[in-house]
Amino acid sequence: MANTFHLQIVTPTGPKLDGQVESVTVTTTEGDVGILKNHINYMAAIPVGKIKVRQEGKTRKGAVAGGFVRVERDKTVIVVETCEWCDEIDTERARRSKERAEEALRLRRSDDEVKMAQYRLKKALNRMKIVENQD
Repeated sequence: MANTFHLQIVTPTGPKLDGQVESVTVTTTEGDVGILKNHINYMAAIPVGKIKVRQEGKTRKGAVAGGFVRVERDKTVIVVETCEWCDEIDTERARRSKERAEEALRLRRSDDEVKMAQYRLKKALNRMKIVENQD
């Protein structure tokens, strides 16, 4: 475990991961960032995107949305609104969410509703893409 560091992934519903990992790659507003042990101190916002964690030689992928990543020498903390691992994503639910968001966009009631529908659509499409590309 000499080449590992501590990773915490926290959501409003509780921790998604708290342990030693070899690497993490996460989508930030600046692009995808790969983090290894002894990474320089770093902080960035996380939009709707993906996360990939390598732990004990196995890679786990998921969908994340709305938060930030903070990297310190031997610890990385990711706080996000949502984090769903591939095996937790319900593709049928994501498809229904996509359809509801598209319908809300067609109705175009208010600017706030449009922005929320665009966000929900982006999250649903991201979840569907993550499941489809589980390489």
